Amino acid sequence: MNEFRTYHPIVNFAYFALVIGFSMFYMHPICLAISFAGGFVYSVMLKGRKAIQTNLRYMLPMMLVTALINPAFNHEGVTILTYLPSGNPLTLESIWYGFAAALMIVSVMCHFSCYNAVMTSDKFIYLFGRVIPSLSLILSMTLRFVPKFTAQLKVVTNAQKCIGRDASGGSLVHRAKNGISILSVMITWSLENAIETADSMKSRGYGMRGRTAFSVFTFDKRDATALLGILFLGLYVFVGGVTGGIDFRYFPSVRSSEPTIYTCSILAAYFALCIVPIAIELWEVRKWKILRSKI
Repeated sequence: MNEFRTYHPIVNFAYFALVIGFSMFYMHPICLAISFAGGFVYSVMLKGRKAIQTNLRYMLPMMLVTALINPAFNHEGVTILTYLPSGNPLTLESIWYGFAAALMIVSVMCHFSCYNAVMTSDKFIYLFGRVIPSLSLILSMTLRFVPKFTAQLKVVTNAQKCIGRDASGGSLVHRAKNGISILSVMITWSLENAIETADSMKSRGYGMRGRTAFSVFTFDKRDATALLGILFLGLYVFVGGVTGGIDFRYFPSVRSSEPTIYTCSILAAYFALCIVPIAIELWEVRKWKILRSKI
């Protein structure tokens, strides 16, 4: 299930640029909750139950650690709950801000995981290859490196197991020796892969003036409708943030903007923006069920 991926790259990039940007700068608790819920649900729709396990195994501990570390170093706020052994106060505002910062980090991570599944390297190069050819190639290779490195690491590890060089068993010295051997192989592979990619792109004339490129992407009416909707929602949320409609402060005391109809409309627009790919996926599933029922 990844219908949103079939849209034009400019539609995909505009959505993730707006959602990730808003998630990083708008610290209103409702905005953070909407962003996290949207990113989490979409990641589950893209990757299935594996996404739930990954989020609970890695993101939840990171969220708890971030939320607990902030009050230990940030002592601002007027509501003092108690005093730490160091003599510094533990404030309610620092705890609230710690949870907000943790939720913001986890939300951005969820959206980036969805970005990696939707925005492939060929889409990124298609958008920015002519504008910033060198930087677009570097960013594309960087984003693609982690999953490719993980897959190659599994291949090398399994190969080492077959010849008795398993790094998960035996004495500490034996595991360290085999682990260093695997690390050496991966470093060599990474350097060779980078050189081969650079030579390949150079031989194809990448970045040269007047170079043409084949593309399978076409911008149709469906893409135009989605792009206009995303830009309208993003602009409405941006204007609402600039005008103070969703302002929220944590220091020196917790205080938010007055809850008005305008504020509710901004939050509704932000919610609609975050669930755009989810709505597209559900709509396509509904269309498919209707077509099947007519057969």
